[in-house]
Amino acid sequence: MAQLKDIEIAQRSKLRPISEIAATAGLTADEVEPYGRYKAKIDLPLSGKRTAGKLILVTSINPTPAGEGKTTVTVGLGDGLRQIGKRAVLVLREPSLGPVMGMKGGATGGGYAQVAPMEDINLHFNGDFHALTTANNTLAALIDNHIQQGNELNIDPRRISLHRVLDINDRSLRNAVIGMGGPTSGTPREDHFDITVASELMAILCLATDLHDLKARINRMVVAENVDRQPVTVADLKVGGAIALLLKEAIKPNLVQTLEGTPAIIHGGPFANIAHGCNSVLATRTALQLGEYAVTEAGFGADLGAEKFLDIKVPVLGQSPAAIVLVATVRALKLHGGQALAELTTPDLTALKAGLANLGKHIESMQRYQVPVVVAVNAFSSDTPEEIKLVQDYCAQYDVETVEADEWAHGGAGTTDLAHAVVRAAQTPSTFTPLYEPTDDIVTKATAIVQTIYGGRRVVLEPHAKAQLRRFAKRGWDKLPVCMAKTQYSLSDQPKLLGAPTDFDIHIRAFEPRLGAGFMVALTGSILTMPGLPKHPAALDMDITDDGVISGIF
Repeated sequence: MAQLKDIEIAQRSKLRPISEIAATAGLTADEVEPYGRYKAKIDLPLSGKRTAGKLILVTSINPTPAGEGKTTVTVGLGDGLRQIGKRAVLVLREPSLGPVMGMKGGATGGGYAQVAPMEDINLHFNGDFHALTTANNTLAALIDNHIQQGNELNIDPRRISLHRVLDINDRSLRNAVIGMGGPTSGTPREDHFDITVASELMAILCLATDLHDLKARINRMVVAENVDRQPVTVADLKVGGAIALLLKEAIKPNLVQTLEGTPAIIHGGPFANIAHGCNSVLATRTALQLGEYAVTEAGFGADLGAEKFLDIKVPVLGQSPAAIVLVATVRALKLHGGQALAELTTPDLTALKAGLANLGKHIESMQRYQVPVVVAVNAFSSDTPEEIKLVQDYCAQYDVETVEADEWAHGGAGTTDLAHAVVRAAQTPSTFTPLYEPTDDIVTKATAIVQTIYGGRRVVLEPHAKAQLRRFAKRGWDKLPVCMAKTQYSLSDQPKLLGAPTDFDIHIRAFEPRLGAGFMVALTGSILTMPGLPKHPAALDMDITDDGVISGIF
């Protein structure tokens, strides 16, 4: 019998009404706004006094085409904790249509460790990303209209930093010319499109602590410079209220469930390679109020998502993880060690031994924060006992517990050993230690990330980036946290440099101040904020029948 696809497993599963899931999570009827049978918005703030649970952060080694299954392990861990009698709540990011229609696929887990309804979550969900796209592009239209209607703020059309956005990979829109067609069509200028998940508004939504904070952060956004090279903010344009209004529903976290009925809060979706890669502070706080354990994940590998979670999100959240789960697969480690992609099902202890250095670097990086680490080896049928033992023996030198997880085939039952290990780790006393001090300057912070998290040598600033920092220092923007925009495939800024390279430099070509979000984006290497579609996008394999059955989403 052929192995079922993820979407087929999801479609054959019987979901519980969202009202039952809400009750399981401890939500009252007044705190839940149903969006159909199986989805809801959570109306905040929650009523009553609730004790905060323990936060569990799931991250991984650098991703490879072989797959790591970080989201699948995260979902399975939530189910596994429930199976051993712990009150767990998942809190995840929303998928972007760019990867869903492109190469990476969806972000709802896989096999018997999925959040559902997977089709709805992977496509439009509850409209949050549409609201963000509309809000961002409304702001862009208001800026251009301000210039057209007299330009009271003397905005320099050549120095508008807010980009329009679209939640799909469209390389043709990376660079565009707008305002063509004569005086009534606006001022001709160069413009750019980013993918929605890279926008500052996405970051703001995910870092805002309430509607008041959301509006304040929007007003602090720097969108342009005037002809005297002074910053122009949303507050200067007097449109912060209108933009916040467009996000009044999007700010509410979404409630769904796993295939086993574990409550799952899914909200926000910034990419970790070009943004800060974490679900919303509001969603995480809600999960902590509802669960004994709140299980969350950060985007891509620990060098990106986990570092940003710990250095950007934790200070806003006000709670650090009690344990960090680092996901790896034998297949991916062998790829990092030099084995060819087509040969990964063939045992190769030599390649595995070489690739383990990537896992080791991430263990060291996470232990730097003084938080207990557990390694989860996501199981594949091609793994051999000798390969698993090699991974376990390697991790033992770092004094971390290594556990196999087989959630794809067995759901929560395949992660009970991992769940027990996580509970043990979370009970270990720890003192969270940030990577850098808030008063450190941007270069000092970036250098700490490069040397401690990536294992590199130094930061190299290109001339444009140097000039920017001189200007930003005069404005008092030189102490912001740093959000590194870097390739996810390598610890370096070179995508094909796998394993655990050393003695490399990270090249920063430009900075983007995100005062509303509260951090400085550093653009490294050739990283792009608007991806492109692959030669064979996933969209080519998608379809819907006349009776509404969807296929091709994975």
